[in-house]
Amino acid sequence: MVRQHITALRIGLMSADALSAVALFIAVSIVRFGPSDWQSSWAAAGIEGRLLALLYGVTWVTVLWLFGLYRLRVRWSFRTEVADVARSVLLLAIATFVLLFWLKLPNVSRQFLLLLFPAQLVLTVASRFILRWTFAAARARGLNSRFILIVGTGPSAQAFADRIEARREMGLHVIGHLAEPVDDPDPTTRTVIGERTLPDGRTYPLHRPVLGRIEDIEDILHTRVVDEVAICLAPSQLSLVEPITRLCEDEGRIVRIPTDETGLTLPGARIEDFDGMRVLSLVYGPDRAVALVVKRLVDIAISAVCLVVLSPLLALLATWIRLRDGSPLLFRQTRIGVHGRPFTVVKFRTMIPDAEERLTELESLNEIQGQAFKLTNDPRVTRTGRMLRALSLDELPQLWNVLRGDMSLVGPRPPLPQEVVDYDVWHRRRLSMKPGITGLWQVAARREPEFDRWVRLDLEYIDRWSLWLDLKIIARTIPAVIAQQGR
Repeated sequence: MVRQHITALRIGLMSADALSAVALFIAVSIVRFGPSDWQSSWAAAGIEGRLLALLYGVTWVTVLWLFGLYRLRVRWSFRTEVADVARSVLLLAIATFVLLFWLKLPNVSRQFLLLLFPAQLVLTVASRFILRWTFAAARARGLNSRFILIVGTGPSAQAFADRIEARREMGLHVIGHLAEPVDDPDPTTRTVIGERTLPDGRTYPLHRPVLGRIEDIEDILHTRVVDEVAICLAPSQLSLVEPITRLCEDEGRIVRIPTDETGLTLPGARIEDFDGMRVLSLVYGPDRAVALVVKRLVDIAISAVCLVVLSPLLALLATWIRLRDGSPLLFRQTRIGVHGRPFTVVKFRTMIPDAEERLTELESLNEIQGQAFKLTNDPRVTRTGRMLRALSLDELPQLWNVLRGDMSLVGPRPPLPQEVVDYDVWHRRRLSMKPGITGLWQVAARREPEFDRWVRLDLEYIDRWSLWLDLKIIARTIPAVIAQQGR
């Protein structure tokens, strides 16, 4: 489970190390040879300076990799990090001097190297410390957090929850426990007392609520934000594992099962290490951690660029709506995101101001068979709104939701809270991935009247997800909009 939750930090460390090494190489070259002469000085030695800087950055990351500085370790200490980086610098320095002697390259400045390697040690330690601190602080404030439910209240459940709480940089938060089936009239009045260990070694107690019994798990999954479920039961209660994992599979929740005491094995489970503990991980849905990080980076880059480039168009549309239909310019509505997270979606207003209040009058005219609402000739839509909808221009403000992280460019349609309440269990797996501005159903079944068909396409997208699939859906969205295939 470390791999999935530390991948973003790992990519950040590699990027920071490579970029800082390239920048340092150029900076030391400028200090040693002068701002105008550093490239010509390297050219005199038979090497192009900028290419050499890039090669140095790649080499530095490779050396750090060899010394295990990108291993997905939960335990981390500043002293160990300094020692590992110092050994890496020493190895790189020795290898460089040996290579220069072997290749007989006397034109390379030894003074430059004596400046470069100590500076590399200081810069790498400082940049990695700042990045780790920033990452941990952001996770501690709840940014990009994931929530885990502990099934069990016994010693093993408490110990596993304590380990999670002690590693806040992973971004996992324990929301509570579910009690074993014992004679307890009201387990929700109890708490499980654990402890959190601070970086300086001190501990303080934690009081985690018991949210209900194990048989209440479906209600908990439907009323709380739960990304992962940890099953921490005694060997005598392992018969409960199968129904719990089956429910989590249907809903797209990740399952973690510590097995040091039980020795349990499950088909399809991945064995991972968490702080020295053997954990079985059952991941239902996209599990390519690096690709998911890249997906988020692409979302940030494209949404930010589009918001800047399209700002004149956004301003023009806002002015037009203001002159034709008055205020408000934007329509805000609560939607449901990943695993039940509510968020406020933003669109250009295309309906009359009291459209939400008039929805009940039109529900009998719904053209969708299932838990969604669609009406082609909706009387609440303004004349300006019909034009905006025909070209999907009303969706453009959702780029802000993408930039914030509530949505993605591509993903399942974000549902309304009242729609989710009526979902069947298998419908809920569509909530296991971040909702998108466009998606597979938008380009393949925009006129489909059956909600179940929408869901099956969303689940097909989740099961087949890849960055390439996202690009194909984006490419197919453009002609679908131009053809004005409807909503």
